[in-house]
Amino acid sequence: MVRRPVAWIVALVLFAEALGVLAVNWFLGVVVDRQDMSLAGLDPDMMSVSSKAGGVVFGLYFGLCGLVALLVALRDRAPAGSGRVLLISAAVVHALLGAFAWGLVGWTAFLFMVVVLALIVLLLMTYEGRPEEPGPVDAGTPVSPPAAPTAP
Repeated sequence: MVRRPVAWIVALVLFAEALGVLAVNWFLGVVVDRQDMSLAGLDPDMMSVSSKAGGVVFGLYFGLCGLVALLVALRDRAPAGSGRVLLISAAVVHALLGAFAWGLVGWTAFLFMVVVLALIVLLLMTYEGRPEEPGPVDAGTPVSPPAAPTAP
C-alpha cells in the first residue's frame, strides 16, 4: 500500500525542514547580531534573539510534526487527537507559506511548499475511513444470551 511510504517520506521531509528552518533563522540571527545598525530604530540584539527564538520554535514545531508522521509510519495507524490536529495545522502552514513564497521567493519555493502540503494531505487522507480490522468471530456462540425460563 501507499500509506506507510508516504508517512515515512512526510516524516523525513518534515525533519529536514525543521533543521533547515532552524539553521536559516539561526544564520539570520548571527548576521543581524554582527551588524552595527538598526532597522527603523529597533535594537539589533533584540532582532537577533527574536530570529533565533523563532527558528527554535518553528524548528521544534516541524520536528514535532515529523515525529507524529514517524509514529504513523511505525504504527501504521491514523493519527488521532492532537497528532491529527498538528498535521492539519502543518498543512495549513505550508499552504500559507506557499502563497507567500510565490510572491516573495519564486515558483520553486512555491512548488516545494505545495509538494509538502500534498504529502501531508495524502498522509491524512489515506488513513481516512480505513475500516477497522475485524476481531475473531466464533460461530458456535450465540449473539444474545438465551431467554430466561418463565413459570406457568
